[in-house]
Amino acid sequence: MGILERRLRQKVEVKTSILQAAWQLVLEEGWQALSIRKIADAIEYSVPVIYSHFENKDAILAEFTREGFHLLTEEVIRQRDSQPEASQQLEAIAQGYWNFAFDHKEFYQLMFGLGIPRCEEVNQVTEMKKFSNVLIGVIQEAISTSTNPQVDAFLKFHTYWSILHGLVSIQLIDGKVTTNPWSQLVLKDAIDGFIKTLKG
Repeated sequence: MGILERRLRQKVEVKTSILQAAWQLVLEEGWQALSIRKIADAIEYSVPVIYSHFENKDAILAEFTREGFHLLTEEVIRQRDSQPEASQQLEAIAQGYWNFAFDHKEFYQLMFGLGIPRCEEVNQVTEMKKFSNVLIGVIQEAISTSTNPQVDAFLKFHTYWSILHGLVSIQLIDGKVTTNPWSQLVLKDAIDGFIKTLKG
């Protein structure tokens, strides 16, 4: 292995160590407690070494945000592909989204800590845009077979996402890290109502 290859490998290894240490701190203390100094202490490197890989803490958070949306998109696609009809796909996606939020609570809190991202923010992050496009595609398919194909798919996408995010947020704000039968009934009722409006 040449010198350049060795340096590149070492750089990747240090970056990986930084992210692993950051994630462990988040699991132990939460996002609010994360700092460059704590990460440096955890991996026994100087603060400048951390800054040589990440411009600031926000850059580290952005890395985790992208990873979170990547994982969420994979789950959404898996749920979509598990059902043949668009309406059934919307039901399955809603349940998959719900499960993701509680199975990956730390990711979800970071991804949506300030609410649903604005359109321009979604367009700037590939992983977020892909997630949005998958949902919009399913909604467009549902609209195309409805009695009112002129419905605004983008509007319905935001309505659908707002329903999911709102219900999850209520649970998380209450400090609940698991769900209960009642919350599942509320989710089902909300999504059933949404699907009915799409069908016309």
